[in-house]
Amino acid sequence: MWDHEIRAMASTHAIIAASVFMATVLPAVVMPGFSVYGAHLLWIYSVSAAVTAVSVAVFWLLGITPPTKKHTVGYKLSKLVRSCLYFFLSCLFFHTVLVLYGAPLIEFALETFSLAVLLTSLTTLRCLCVLGPNVQAWIRVFSRHGAMSVWDTCLQITVACTLVGAWLGAFPIPLDWDRPWQVWPVSCSLGGMIGFLTGLVAAPAWIHYHRKQLTYKCK
Repeated sequence: MWDHEIRAMASTHAIIAASVFMATVLPAVVMPGFSVYGAHLLWIYSVSAAVTAVSVAVFWLLGITPPTKKHTVGYKLSKLVRSCLYFFLSCLFFHTVLVLYGAPLIEFALETFSLAVLLTSLTTLRCLCVLGPNVQAWIRVFSRHGAMSVWDTCLQITVACTLVGAWLGAFPIPLDWDRPWQVWPVSCSLGGMIGFLTGLVAAPAWIHYHRKQLTYKCK
């Protein structure tokens, strides 16, 4: 059972990583002269859209999403609306946090919000796919010893890697190197993406290595 879940996780992460690669390569094929630096906002939204679409599809096909107690159309529609609302609120939350950490309040507001959309696509979206729009479940998973499955542990690792990567990406910005990737928010978005991809690799590897020590209890 454990090996099956870990293999499913590794396959899912490989597909998501491939979507990031395709979202980076395809615009360069369609648009001559495209570069991650030169058209950074386009790259952010291209990657965000690809990760969102592929993650929703893959998690739904695998049946990772939490079971629905009610099967009425109205209930499912309400769940979809709440998920979209949480996604939007997460964008606003990340935008606020970025401003509090030093991002310009007025200048580069679009760039800051675009980075918030990217971070939401890489973190909050996975919570919605695995846990649904359930804030209590989110709090449980990210509390100490709150994981109840390998997918909960995977959430902890991937979200932490993404946020740490984005945070580390801010360090080169004030340095007087005059590099194109130091323009806001290039280094932060690249750092977040590198952290996300690192988490995709590290999560199944860490769980496989520690599978004998991991014990989950229903709470």
